[in-house]
Amino acid sequence: MTEPGLPAIALAGPTASGKTAAALAIAERLGARGMPVEIVSVDSALVYRGMDIGTAKPTPAERAAAPHHLIDILDPRERYSAAEFAADARRLIAEIRARGALPLLVGGTMLYFKALTEGLHDMPPADPAVRTAIDAEAALRGWPALHAELARVDPSTAARLAPGDSQRIQRALEVWRIAGQPLSHFHAIEKRAASAGSASAGAIFSLEPASRAWLHERIARRFDAMLAEGFLDEVRALRARGDLSAALPSMRCVGYRQAWEFLDTHGARGLDGPWPMEELRERGIAATRQLAKRQITWLRGMPQRTVIASDADDAVAQTVHAVERLLEQRA
Repeated sequence: MTEPGLPAIALAGPTASGKTAAALAIAERLGARGMPVEIVSVDSALVYRGMDIGTAKPTPAERAAAPHHLIDILDPRERYSAAEFAADARRLIAEIRARGALPLLVGGTMLYFKALTEGLHDMPPADPAVRTAIDAEAALRGWPALHAELARVDPSTAARLAPGDSQRIQRALEVWRIAGQPLSHFHAIEKRAASAGSASAGAIFSLEPASRAWLHERIARRFDAMLAEGFLDEVRALRARGDLSAALPSMRCVGYRQAWEFLDTHGARGLDGPWPMEELRERGIAATRQLAKRQITWLRGMPQRTVIASDADDAVAQTVHAVERLLEQRA
């Protein structure tokens, strides 16, 4: 760690893997040892006010057990980018450390973790027209000639490419012609952000089930509980505002999107009359399972993480012990 103060610790995992329970157990255990913990949410749905049931937002009692950040900070009509999250998280980590507390980042929005640990850049996307023009020039002049052109505008990138590396030469020239900035400029930005993110993020523990069936069962039970708590009424109230739409990021959150579409299909009427709730249940559970699958795929691309089996009987105790052991090693 290059920054002063306690290291930040991240607790990741797919939806319904038990992150909230583990985070609160960590906060309780360390707090009892005189080390206060503050939780920074890494969840793109928890930022929205009025979206409580469908996001499985920590309860008031849970949030009272330890300070929580980046929850209920936006209205559902607002947007929040991964870059904004990374900036807010770095600021909060520094503030929490300054208070002598441990920053504990908890959530399952993997793009947010990537933005914090690896950085993001504004490199332009591929442009078919520009690529076609470059290919046409290469057919006339040859790739070594285009490599020489790249050496004039982006010498550092050209130095690491062979004159015949057509794919990478094409991309580097494409970036230069679209953005007016060399590819090396964007890589330098990403490298600086990654360095800052690495110092901010600290160790990453990941709660991942050994059995996918275990996670599927938890997802189903949790969605059933949400429906029983009034999730459909929550979405109906959001629709009734009149200033939200299905196109907003908030309403594209898993569960909310399916409930919105359900109400579009069956009408935003009262609960009287026949409601095919099994349809909503099946679609919501299926969408949540797909989200969990994507999250696990992201996590497997993070080799620096320490995996803890979330379906183990002592998963919470294992997580607390792993955090304690890390802190003792760094003391």
